[in-house]
Amino acid sequence: MVTRTVDLRSDTVTKPTETMRAAMAIAEVDDDVLVCDPTAERLETEMARITGKEAALFVPSGTMGNLISVLVHCEVRGSEVILGDNSHIHIYENGGISTLGGVHPRTVKNNEDGTMDINLIEAAIRDPRGELVYPTTRLICLENTHANCGGRCLPAEYIDRVGELAKKHGLKLHIDGARIFNASIALGVPVHRLLQAADSASVCLSKGLGAPVGSVIVGSKSFIAKARRLRKTLGGGMRQVGIICAAALVALQENIAKLEGDHKKAKILAEGLNQIKGLKVNVTSVETNIVYFEIVEGSNITAEKLCKYLQEHGVLMMPESSSRIRVVLHHQISGTDVQYTLSCIQVMNCTLNSTSCPILSHKSDTCSNVAASCNWSP
Repeated sequence: MVTRTVDLRSDTVTKPTETMRAAMAIAEVDDDVLVCDPTAERLETEMARITGKEAALFVPSGTMGNLISVLVHCEVRGSEVILGDNSHIHIYENGGISTLGGVHPRTVKNNEDGTMDINLIEAAIRDPRGELVYPTTRLICLENTHANCGGRCLPAEYIDRVGELAKKHGLKLHIDGARIFNASIALGVPVHRLLQAADSASVCLSKGLGAPVGSVIVGSKSFIAKARRLRKTLGGGMRQVGIICAAALVALQENIAKLEGDHKKAKILAEGLNQIKGLKVNVTSVETNIVYFEIVEGSNITAEKLCKYLQEHGVLMMPESSSRIRVVLHHQISGTDVQYTLSCIQVMNCTLNSTSCPILSHKSDTCSNVAASCNWSP
C-alpha cells in the first residue's frame, strides 16, 4: 500500500498551509463587489506596490485575468492581438478572447526560450491602411515565465524592446505573468522591473506562491476600473472574497523566498533524469520550477506507462505526449521527494531494460519489490 504522495503534476496542487488556514479563519471581510472588502483591498494594494502599477484587482483565476486584460485593451470587436503560438492564452484558455470578446489572435512563433523575434512581431502588426480588409492590431501579449517552453524567463531588456515596439505602433502590452515571481527570483530582478514596460499584467497567486485560489491583474487606475466592470460581467465578483485573499497575503509573506529552493530542486531532478538510460532532459533550459523530459526513441517505455507505474508508487506526473512528460516543483515537494521520484524511475527502467540495478546489484526481476526503498541517486 502506497503511503507517500509526491504530486508533480503542477504547482497548482499545493494545499493551504496552517498559517493560511488560520488567516482565512479570522479574515476581516465585507462585500468586494461593493468595493468594501478590507482584506481584498490590502492584497490589491500590496500587489500594486510590488508590481509598480497604480492599481490591482483580485480575480478568481489566471484565465479570467488574461481574458479581462485582453478585452479591456481590445474594446472594439474585431481587434487583433499578437501572441506566441505556444502561449498559454492561445492554447489553454478555451479560446475565450475570440469566443467572448470577438478578438482575433495572430500568432508569432515562440522560440525555445519563450521569446518571439522582435522583427516577426513587428511584421505581424497590421498596416492601418489595410483596415478595410484587416483586423486592427491593438495589443501584444508576452508570457513570463513561459510555461510551454519549460518555465523559461523573459529578461527585462527583451520586454523593454517589445514595449518600445508597442509604443512605436500605438499598441498596448500585456504580460501573462502567471509565474512572474519565479522569473524575478531566477533573474535576480524585482517584479516591478520585469513589468515596467507593460500596460497590464496578470499574476497568479495559486501557482508557485501556493495560495489556494486566485490571481491579480494590475495596471493603471483607468484600466482597473474597466477591468472591475468586466469581472462582474464574467461572474467574477465574489462578495466576501477576503477569506481567500487572506491566504494570498500569507503566500506573499512566506512563499516568495521558497521559490529559489523550488528552482534548485528542479535542476537536481533534471540532472538526475538525464542520467537515467532512455530519458533525455535539456538541463541548461531548466531555469525555474518546470522540467520537461523526453523518452528516447526506441526505449521500452512510454510516457503513459511510466506515469501509470509512478502513480502506483505515489508519484504523480503529467504526460504531454507519448514521449514527453512535464514535471513541476513547488514548495511542498522536498529534496527527499525528488530522490524518491528518481529512485522509482530508475527501478522501472532497470526492470523494463532487463539490467541489474547499478546501486543495489540485484537482478531486474526483483526491482518491482524495492521501488519504495531503492537508494539510487544521481
